[in-house]
Amino acid sequence: MAGPAPRIDGKVLEGVSATALWTLYYRASEAKRSDGVIRDPWAVTLFDSIDYDYGKFGKPKQAHALRAIAFDTATREYLAEHPKASVVALAEGLQTSFWRLQRHGLTDESTWYSVDLPPVIALREKLLPHDDRIVPLAQSALDRSWMDRVDASNGVFITTEGLLMYLEPDVALGLIRDCAERFPGGRLMFDSVPPWFSRRTVRGKLKLSDRYVTPPMPFGLSPDEAVELAGRIPGVRAAHDVALPAGRGLYKVLASPAWDRVGFLRHGRPSHTLLEFGR
Repeated sequence: MAGPAPRIDGKVLEGVSATALWTLYYRASEAKRSDGVIRDPWAVTLFDSIDYDYGKFGKPKQAHALRAIAFDTATREYLAEHPKASVVALAEGLQTSFWRLQRHGLTDESTWYSVDLPPVIALREKLLPHDDRIVPLAQSALDRSWMDRVDASNGVFITTEGLLMYLEPDVALGLIRDCAERFPGGRLMFDSVPPWFSRRTVRGKLKLSDRYVTPPMPFGLSPDEAVELAGRIPGVRAAHDVALPAGRGLYKVLASPAWDRVGFLRHGRPSHTLLEFGR
C-alpha cells in the first residue's frame, strides 16, 4: 500500500512571499474549527500539504479569515452584476478565493488571473487543482505587463489582499492609479494597516513570536485616508470603507459600528477599502 504523499517544504517561499504561509496558517486553522468563521477546505489541504514551522507565526487569530470573507463578499457582488468579468488576484499567495466563490456558481463564466512570483505560482500549481478558468501569471504584481493579458471586455475586479501595505506609499498609490487608468468601470479592493502599526513594523518592533518579526509595512492608511483616495487619484470615482463581518467572541464585539464613533479608535484600526473606477 502506498504511503502518504510527501509534504512540500514551505521554505521555498522567502521574504514577503513567506507571509502567504502566515495567512494560510491563520485561515486554515480557523477553517478546521467546528465553530470556525470560514469554510475553506482547500486552505486546509494546502496547510496539511506544506511542511513548515507555522508555530513561529504565533497563535492563530480570526482576522485573516474575516478579511478573506470581506474580499469574497465584494467579489461576489461584482460578479453577480458582471458574471463574465475578469477577476485579477494580485500577489495571490496561497489564497483559495476562487474555490470558495465556485461553491456559489459565481466563477462559472468568469476568468481568474492569479498573479504572483514564480515560486508561489509553482507551489499553487503543485497543490491546487487545475481549472481552465484560472490563468496563472508568474510575475510581480508591479510588472504592469499583466494588464495586457487581462480581458477587460466584461468588467474587471482586482483584489490586492495583503499586498499594498508591503509597498512604499508612492509605489502602492502608483499601482492603484495605473489600474484605474487601464480598467475604467472596474473595481479594486485593498486592505490597509493603520499608520501606527505601519511605523511599528518599519522599526522591526512587531514580533509574532520570538522566532518571527513581520516584514516592514511602509504603506499605512487610516480608514478615512483610504476613503479620501477617491479625491486624490485620477480615475477613482468612489471609495467605500468595507466593514469586516462579525467573528467569534471579541471579534464579534469589535465588529460593532459603535467603535467607529470614537475618533482615535477609528483612526487606529485596520481598514478594507473598495474603489470604483470611473469611465
